[in-house]
Amino acid sequence: MGDEWAGSDDEIARAALASSPNAIVALDRDQSVLVWNAAAERMFGWSADELLGRRAPIVPDELGAEHNAVLERVRTGEPVSLRTKRLHADGRVLDLRVDISALRLGSAVAGYVCAYHPARADEMAEHRMARRARLVARLTDVVGDINSDLELSAVLDRISASLTELTGADAGGFVLIEGERLRLVSTYELPEAIRGTTTDLRTSLVDKLLRTGKTVMLESHGLDDLVWAKLKGLHTIALGLAAVGGRPYGALYALFARRNPGHLELELLELLAGHAGIAVGNAVAYQEAVRQRAHERAVFDASADGIAVLDQDGLVVRWNPAAAELTALPAESVIGGPPPFPLPKAGEKGTFQLDNGRWLDVVSAQIEETGEVVVDFRDVTAAKELEEAKDLFLATTSHELRTPITIVRGFASTLDSRWDDMSDPARRSAVHTIAERARSLGVLMDHLLLGARAGADELKVRIEEFDLGERIVAATLGLPELSDRHRVEVDVPEGLPYVLGDALATDILLGQLLENAFKYSPKGGLISVAAWPEDDNVVVVVDDEGVGIAPPDRERVFERFVQVDSGDRRRFGGVGLGLYIVRSLARAQGGDVSAHSRPGGGTRMRLVLRGSSTIGSDTPMR
Repeated sequence: MGDEWAGSDDEIARAALASSPNAIVALDRDQSVLVWNAAAERMFGWSADELLGRRAPIVPDELGAEHNAVLERVRTGEPVSLRTKRLHADGRVLDLRVDISALRLGSAVAGYVCAYHPARADEMAEHRMARRARLVARLTDVVGDINSDLELSAVLDRISASLTELTGADAGGFVLIEGERLRLVSTYELPEAIRGTTTDLRTSLVDKLLRTGKTVMLESHGLDDLVWAKLKGLHTIALGLAAVGGRPYGALYALFARRNPGHLELELLELLAGHAGIAVGNAVAYQEAVRQRAHERAVFDASADGIAVLDQDGLVVRWNPAAAELTALPAESVIGGPPPFPLPKAGEKGTFQLDNGRWLDVVSAQIEETGEVVVDFRDVTAAKELEEAKDLFLATTSHELRTPITIVRGFASTLDSRWDDMSDPARRSAVHTIAERARSLGVLMDHLLLGARAGADELKVRIEEFDLGERIVAATLGLPELSDRHRVEVDVPEGLPYVLGDALATDILLGQLLENAFKYSPKGGLISVAAWPEDDNVVVVVDDEGVGIAPPDRERVFERFVQVDSGDRRRFGGVGLGLYIVRSLARAQGGDVSAHSRPGGGTRMRLVLRGSSTIGSDTPMR
């Protein structure tokens, strides 16, 4: 080595400690300071001269017992990493991450080494969650604000303004579909002169969106000829379809000149466009009812929202079919009494849960001419459940990742620190455990990736002829040895027709169905797999004698982030993506999968794939 490395090991160690970006504190077994590097001086405000040989006054009193317990765990050989609070010399409380390990002299524990650094990663995660919560809260406020006004022009202007606020777009607008024409009826941050402009629907981006069958899209090509080109620097348009009663009504345009939109902006646009369609429909219905009382009944009965009319005493005098459907209360049981939920103040939105479990968003407006109150409410249960499912998904995924990571880290640390003290079988067992946990992590990441691709309609499959019977035999081979509590029976007839699809995708979905059969029959029992031709298709069923699926949940289990019961997430594990991926792969091949009750208890999963004789010119190829 060169002369620069000619110093002693002690000098090199001191230089390394002084250069460390982390605060390094070494304590003896009585917790007196042995080492206090420069980063520790900067972080805590005490110099090394002040603290060497004495206890560092950095642990808050209320955390003293926790600190001692952690040191005891470290003393027995277990390194610890945790987020905690520590005190600065000026009295400030610091939010830190600390990694603590034993200070060893030979085989004896002489003290402890603590490495401190700011908990920036946690702060960033909290910041992202807080931003998401703010956007969700703001979206709720925006929807209530939009629905608080039933004047069409005011509703449209609020929609356009809210669009730019929520998505960060530079400008926005709303177009109405009028037969074969589009009319620009509202703009925000665009020249007022273009308001009222019409164009041919067939050559518009709205028509392109309608042909995709989706509700939102991004477009960044061919924008120069559009009326939106009035926005300087325009490079991307986000388009969201607004529909009323399932029929396209109009579209929201978000125009971007300075930033690029992402998935969050598209999600917000889709949600706002959905509410915008209802809000615009309600505003039009209200104005039409005022102008033409003769059409009132048709508009009232055709509304997709629940609508009630209250007299001056607050009693229900009219109750439309949608209101009866949403509340499960027929008109005759409600008319003459108060509505079955509290009323928000005029111009405000209230959210209430009914006894049947449904959540409603409720707004009201007074008719000045009659003194009556019109109450509008819609079912937001799905949005509530999706929000809760996403939050639970994040928590569950964190749990599913943390367990194998903790085990891998623990065994790796043991191998690192005790390699020479361990027998060869013990080392092999530790390495085997690490490999198994790494495999489970890989499976989890595959599920997350497949779930994300399925949600974005990006699953790629090949449509070709293959031997399904051979895939079933391969998937079930060796299953009887997996559990001494389960029996496995396979019934694949000779000459089972070939099917059209993707053999690899079919391997994945068969594996998931079999894994579920084992997982959700924890007490054991028979797992049977059978296949047979049916019409032009081939049917595969996987039966188990497990916990079963309640009738209301037989479709829900195929949604993202959903399991039969939230408690099962801890009992059975998983992040609620398996069956979502199974159905997505099956449908991508032109097939389908469904859940059924099994006579005598348990679950039957039924997979249908197309027989090879069904191929034709319209077969989707990817």
